[in-house]
Amino acid sequence: MINTAGGITGGDDMQIAAQVGKGANLTLTSQTAERAYRAQPGEVGKLQTKLTVAAAGHVNWLPQETILFQSCALRRRLEVDLAPEASALVVEPLVFGRKAMGEVVTQGLFQDQILLRRDGQVLYRDAMRFDGDMQAQLDRPHVAAGARALVSLIYIAPDAPGQLAQLRAMLPDQAGASLIGEDLLVLRILATDAHDLRRSLLPILNRLTRDTLPRCWMI
Repeated sequence: MINTAGGITGGDDMQIAAQVGKGANLTLTSQTAERAYRAQPGEVGKLQTKLTVAAAGHVNWLPQETILFQSCALRRRLEVDLAPEASALVVEPLVFGRKAMGEVVTQGLFQDQILLRRDGQVLYRDAMRFDGDMQAQLDRPHVAAGARALVSLIYIAPDAPGQLAQLRAMLPDQAGASLIGEDLLVLRILATDAHDLRRSLLPILNRLTRDTLPRCWMI
């Protein structure tokens, strides 16, 4: 997928929808990182994604990082609807300013929601909100302890229980993985910057995609 606008700013309203047929496999990724740019006062950009997976189908939702810039304003929502016996790998990496460029985000708005359902029943719901000085919020010990990048990963598949021990062994110190359902594995990693995040995340994605990760993801 390519965002031909080059990024999202206040007033933008973007929607993505995809359907996976019965027994089919679909991988969706982005050409490069998404960017949430400075917004005018009172304007908020919106991005909504809806994925539908039929019986025995599988979807890999693998967008590259979303980079938040100073004074950004973005509300984002991802919904995944799975039929019985459908499976999914969902990844959402997030970067709060590019450390290598000396960028800081001391003012901005970011609201994120992820909702996964199977056969109409909620399997997983997550929400995140940063409003104001994101850097100060991230510096809090019980929020991110100074990290400037994070990723949320959700893996729903019959082999999820068998993946847990191996994935935990691959994690850096500021990370965790849990099996919160019969076939639902959730993982989150914190990192100092985007490069360190990818270095931790890529081996995990290669394992879960069985070495079919899109080439644009390679460092």
